[in-house]
Amino acid sequence: MDDITIRPAEPAELDVVARLRWRWILENGDRPVTTQEEFVRHFVDWAAEHGSSPRCMVVVRDGGLIGTAWPAVVQRVPSPQALRRASGDLQCVYVIPGERDGGVGGRLLEAVPARAQDLGLERVTVHSSPRAVPAYARRGFAPSPRLLHAPVGRTDPYP
Repeated sequence: MDDITIRPAEPAELDVVARLRWRWILENGDRPVTTQEEFVRHFVDWAAEHGSSPRCMVVVRDGGLIGTAWPAVVQRVPSPQALRRASGDLQCVYVIPGERDGGVGGRLLEAVPARAQDLGLERVTVHSSPRAVPAYARRGFAPSPRLLHAPVGRTDPYP
């Protein structure tokens, strides 16, 4: 396990990150609405445009990317106790199938709160698949009686 590195993604790696995201969608049985190449171009452009909020982290072994996580930073309304506030929303955690169940994902999940602390975030939330809930719980993620969500059921793509 000492042969992996977890670090921020480099701009030149975003096309590989996009291909991992594509792979994840296919693994889940979902159907893309575009070609892989069009998606990769869009993804890389999106990441460049939004680079200050989602801070992609990657897991690297032998020079190859084997996992990703996107802690997005959400600016919060100032309060009298804290003029600058932000929280994190962990998105798109993915480890390639051959690297699962060996601790790689756990190491990635441990790195995210550490990175959030470095960024001065108040908390990190995650919307998890049922299979991954125990892994998050083992790394300190817990249900909150005050954090609620309202499903919107959007039918059209976001503008």
